[in-house]
Amino acid sequence: MTFSRAIKIAPSILSADFANFGAECEAIEAQGCDWVHVDVMDGHFVPNLTFGPATCAAIRKHIKGVMDVHLMIAPVDPYIDAFAQAGADVLTAHLEAGPHIHRTLQAIRAHGIKAGLALNPATGLDSLPYLLDMVDLVCVMTVNPGFGGQKFIHSQVDKVRALRAMIGDRPIHIEIDGGVTPETAPLVAAAGADVLVAGSGVFKGGSVANPAPYGANIQAIRAAAEAARQV
Repeated sequence: MTFSRAIKIAPSILSADFANFGAECEAIEAQGCDWVHVDVMDGHFVPNLTFGPATCAAIRKHIKGVMDVHLMIAPVDPYIDAFAQAGADVLTAHLEAGPHIHRTLQAIRAHGIKAGLALNPATGLDSLPYLLDMVDLVCVMTVNPGFGGQKFIHSQVDKVRALRAMIGDRPIHIEIDGGVTPETAPLVAAAGADVLVAGSGVFKGGSVANPAPYGANIQAIRAAAEAARQV
């Protein structure tokens, strides 16, 4: 992965057809997405249960680009090896998921993959100065994690702006997860985000048999975000 602050669209397969994950991953890449985002939930840290390492390994062969795996699980450390071996290019853990996040980030990087740090909406940036040299991505949750289709929490735009100033020239991506649409993408892009996770915002209206709406949705989000960057 070559670092770039260009806008990247990362559809979340949480909104895809669960019976056709491989074909869905191929479809969104063919329609112009940059990353494929996999939301892993354990029914404990968040109130939903989704995918494990076996699912990641199964879809990896259908993904040509970046597989971005977001671990909404606690404890997280016992599962890092399995998700790394399943083919994650980026592995993101939550600051709130355990007491030793520095150790978690070290364990992720030890596998030679990118380490991400996710922050819930109510979590501030106080710990970030002590962790920035350990992360390749910071994921700002703009909904409370656990379910797709939630409304964007506008207070997080100020957090993104403060985070961007804190990062400075470091090669760290700012990812947004939750409620991303052509209406909200410009807000976070202007504040400094470069990776936009969108579930229903990408998959609505389309299917494996008719993937053209995926491309239209991806392009609408990208165009809105890039336009905001130019203002």
